[in-house]
Amino acid sequence: MIKGRVSLSRRAALAAGCGLLGLAARAETPDPSLPPDPAPAPPPPVQLTPLRPQTPQSPAGPLQGLQALPQGGFRLRMTGTELTPAQVTAVQALARTLAALPQGRITVEAQVAGPAEDVSIARRLSLARAQAVKSALIAGGLTPTRIDLRPLGRLSGAQDAVDILPPGVASPNTEARRS
Repeated sequence: MIKGRVSLSRRAALAAGCGLLGLAARAETPDPSLPPDPAPAPPPPVQLTPLRPQTPQSPAGPLQGLQALPQGGFRLRMTGTELTPAQVTAVQALARTLAALPQGRITVEAQVAGPAEDVSIARRLSLARAQAVKSALIAGGLTPTRIDLRPLGRLSGAQDAVDILPPGVASPNTEARRS
């Protein structure tokens, strides 16, 4: 009788094992009514560091007339709406350097020292300066669609200046625009 129990137990165990194998096989087969698994996540974006143009080593270099800003970029002092021949040469040399960058937008921020009483005239004068610098950048080989103009008008610092900011460089005029 013991022998009968053992064989019954073996049969029951064998049947249970086969049932578990069947369940495991069904568990590995995806249910056709369920949507497919999502695609794997793309890799994280590459962290790029801002590119800054190299400042000239000597004042007689090709960028003579451009003042290097501490956070990057260059400042050009202008009193009228036209660039001097030396400024045109310097801006065109800078344009060749910026055109070599693979991507990114260049910002031209222009401001004027006056007139304080007419905001519209100040804004138009700063726009004319920014357009003159943009023309020189284009003549130097920079694509026009990569250049953004920001005519700031008259700021609290009241300077006659145009800033050329390469990609990734923040505006030095942010605080002056808020006041």
